[in-house]
Amino acid sequence: MKEIFERRSIRKYIDKPVDDEDIQKLLRAGMYAPSAGNEHPWHFVVVKNRETLHKIPAFHPYTSMLNEAPLAIVVCGDTSNLKYDGMFWIQDIAACVQNILLEGQHLGLGTCWCGVYPREELIKGVSELLNLPDHIKPVAIVAVGHPAEEREVKERYKEDRVHYELW
Repeated sequence: MKEIFERRSIRKYIDKPVDDEDIQKLLRAGMYAPSAGNEHPWHFVVVKNRETLHKIPAFHPYTSMLNEAPLAIVVCGDTSNLKYDGMFWIQDIAACVQNILLEGQHLGLGTCWCGVYPREELIKGVSELLNLPDHIKPVAIVAVGHPAEEREVKERYKEDRVHYELW
C-alpha cells in the first residue's frame, strides 16, 4: 500500500477546511483498527473551533501546527470497562491513530500525530480543555488539513534491524 511508504508528518497547512465527508472517512478508518478482544476502546473529539485549536499549543509544546490546521482529531481511550487487566487498550488506540494517518494520506490530506498519553500534564490540559470524563483518556491529537508542504520520502528499511529466530 503506497500510503504506508509515502505518509509523512505534515506541519504546514493551507487555509481550507476539511470536508465533513473526509472527516467521516478518517474516523471510520480509525474505528476499523485491530483491537484486543474486539474491545474498541476509542472515542474521538473532532475540534474545528479556531479558538480551541489555538489553546492547545499553550500547554502542549509540540502542537504549534494547530495554529494553522483547520482540524484536530483527539483520539481517546475509554478506560471504564477494559479487558485483559487494561493491558492492551493503548496499543488499540495507537493502531487506530495509524489508520487515521494512512486514510489521511489516501485522501490527499496532511496529518501529524501529536502524542499526549502518558504525560500527565498533557492529559490534564486536554481533558480540562475538552471537558473529558475521568474514564476517557486523551492519547493523541491528530492535526489534519490540506498540506502546504511536501516532505521528502526517504528509504527507512534497514536490514540491520531485522533478526531471524534469535538476536
